[in-house]
Formats: sequence, C-alpha cells, structure tokens
Amino acid sequence: MTERTGRCLCGAVSFELAAEPLATRVCWCRDCQHLAANGSVNLLVSADALTISGTLSEYTKTADSGNVVTRQFCPACGAHLFARSSARPQFRVVRAGNLDEPSSIHPDMNIWAESAPNWACLDPTLERVEQQPVPPKPSPASDQQT
Repeated sequence: MTERTGRCLCGAVSFELAAEPLATRVCWCRDCQHLAANGSVNLLVSADALTISGTLSEYTKTADSGNVVTRQFCPACGAHLFARSSARPQFRVVRAGNLDEPSSIHPDMNIWAESAPNWACLDPTLERVEQQPVPPKPSPASDQQT
C-alpha cells in the first residue's frame, strides 16, 4: 500500500490516506454534478484511514439516496474535499482530484449513471450502477486497524 496525500487548492487543508480505497467511483448524482460541473471521481475510504490537517467548513443536506450527507470543504479556497453519509459513518468520501498523485487510483464503476447527462462520457469498461451501489465490505486488513 502506498500512502496517499492530498490538499485543497490553496494548501490550507491537507490529508493522508493510510489504507487503500475500498472503492473508487465516478459519481453522476446531481449533487456531484453541481460540485464538479461533471461527474466526480471519489474514493470511498475507511474513516479511520483518513487523517486531516487544517480547518474545514461543512454543508449538510439530504441526498437523492435519502441519506443525510455532510460535505466538507476548505473555507479559504472553497475546494470540496470530503463527504460523509449518515447511513455509513464508518466511511469517508475523498475527492480524487485533490490527491497529490490522482493517477495513483483508477475508478472501478460509474454510479448514479441514470442521472448522467446524455453527453456524459461514461467509460464502458467500468461497471455501471444506475443509482447507489451496495457498500463494500471492509478488507480484513482494514478490520485489523480498528
């Protein structure tokens, strides 16, 4: 496992990931489209594997899934960095574009594909899930860290 690091646009918030992502997905829900003006590539990680330095601001709303989602961003530059869902507090979503080396990951599925605009370029080699996928099971290695 390679430790991954990242930061916001201005560098006021930084983070480290101490475990491999449980999933890497391109999300086409309407909220992610508003955040990214396109689909958003997200890492699903164990909350215990994420270390954050710096101050975050938050915005909370009910998502299309019905879950209460809290999105976290840098209050200085506005870069959206993380999210967490009331339904799965053991996980965190990390926006892949904020990684120092975003090419170190590769998406494995398109989610909320039914919400993608007709011009969206969905990689046909990735698994396609029309709405919210079933959450992944943590690996045995991540179970040992808790």
